[in-house]
Amino acid sequence: MNSSRIGRSRTNNDGRRIERRTFLSVVGAGGAALLTRGLNAEQRTLARKPNVIIIVADDLGYADVGFNGCTDIPTPNLDSLAQNGVRFAEGYVTCPICSPSRAGLLTGRYQQRFGHEFNPSLETEAEAFGMPLDQITIAAMLKNAEYATGMVGKWHLGLKPEYHPLRRGFQEFYGFLQGAHSYVNLRKTDRYPILRGTEPIDEPEYLTDAFTREAVAFIDRHSTDPFFLYLTYNAVHTPMQAPQKYLDRFPNIAQTKRRTYAAMLSAMDDGIGAVLRKLRDNGLDQDTMIFFFSDNGGPIYVNSSSNLPLNGAKGTVYEGGIRVPFLFQWQRRLPRGTVYKNPVSTLDIFATVAAAAGAEVPRDRKMDGVNLMPYLLGWKRTQPHEILFWRVGDMNAVRKGNWKLARKGNALVFLFDLATDMGEQKNLAKERPDILRELNAAFKAWDAELVPPLWFPAPPKPAPSAPAP
Repeated sequence: MNSSRIGRSRTNNDGRRIERRTFLSVVGAGGAALLTRGLNAEQRTLARKPNVIIIVADDLGYADVGFNGCTDIPTPNLDSLAQNGVRFAEGYVTCPICSPSRAGLLTGRYQQRFGHEFNPSLETEAEAFGMPLDQITIAAMLKNAEYATGMVGKWHLGLKPEYHPLRRGFQEFYGFLQGAHSYVNLRKTDRYPILRGTEPIDEPEYLTDAFTREAVAFIDRHSTDPFFLYLTYNAVHTPMQAPQKYLDRFPNIAQTKRRTYAAMLSAMDDGIGAVLRKLRDNGLDQDTMIFFFSDNGGPIYVNSSSNLPLNGAKGTVYEGGIRVPFLFQWQRRLPRGTVYKNPVSTLDIFATVAAAAGAEVPRDRKMDGVNLMPYLLGWKRTQPHEILFWRVGDMNAVRKGNWKLARKGNALVFLFDLATDMGEQKNLAKERPDILRELNAAFKAWDAELVPPLWFPAPPKPAPSAPAP
């Protein structure tokens, strides 16, 4: 790699040259304070902790972004993240439904370890539901590491005051607390209003545009501090609503729902572009870690999304429910335009960010993610995860290497070789009983570590999907 790709170098007070990329790779968790003592002001600025932005789409289809081959909905700003960073070809979430997926992301732990296994029903959401208070979020971790922390968008981890984002490590919040929300005609008198902090407000803008506005303003307010922004669009989740200015971009999409879906996605892509421009304008684009992914696969018959060539959809443990568009850009550190082909998980974001920020990872509990940087930079040649697990009630799945077990109860058991069958069309359970036994045993061992769910709503009804093999 030539020096222009690596970045600038500086000299410390005793004349030794310090190259920023090398500096950061040496620092690791907890070492920044020691290594920066001998640096002057300019060098301290160069060695500043990276900003962190996590952008989450809601119910986005695997095939509905340009970097995964979409042709009818342009996503130029998302594509630029892929061009300037790493695309995870096999990036997974921890659950095929919204709330548990977010709980796993924010804690770096399989959410079943603390009973957050299901989406709540409306009754549970209002009364008892919430991510347990003993769980440490990535926001709390970064706040303790002297980051400014802010959230814009959908929460879906509890309605009661003790579960509010401002009580879970976020210093600023703009958004809504429940699992879905209208995009238009938003009034503070609504049952579930838009909140600034804890105060209901009227919001005249289309909600996706409002979230973008607030995200850009947060970056402006904290451009001189290390910051963490959790930007969780509710696009492209129902209700299917889009202003005419976005609908007008897609006159050639005849199907009404697909056209609205395209307009909603285009609005979100515009918003991500505005965030990227604001980073560039403030000179922060090189030193900001940006993650993008969908919280689960697309519910294909609900919002007209597409997960092709994957089988399944939101609410299933087939690939279409749990493998999602997933990007990571950090221009100062990562090679550009890379496709990383080993399985990774949103669990890994916590550990990756902690290492880069020099933040303290909880040591009193099992953490399930890994720091991805050594793998992405080629320092480690093994896979980040030997095995990955999923469980939602009586649905569960295991992936080890290219083998995947998917099961619903005891009646439907499937074994796939994802190396040759990405679309999960050929069930090899009878042909490879040895692999089936191995994955079953692994799941049972993992399952024994988990706790019972904290609430028991009716299991989510999967969206119709491609038939199982």
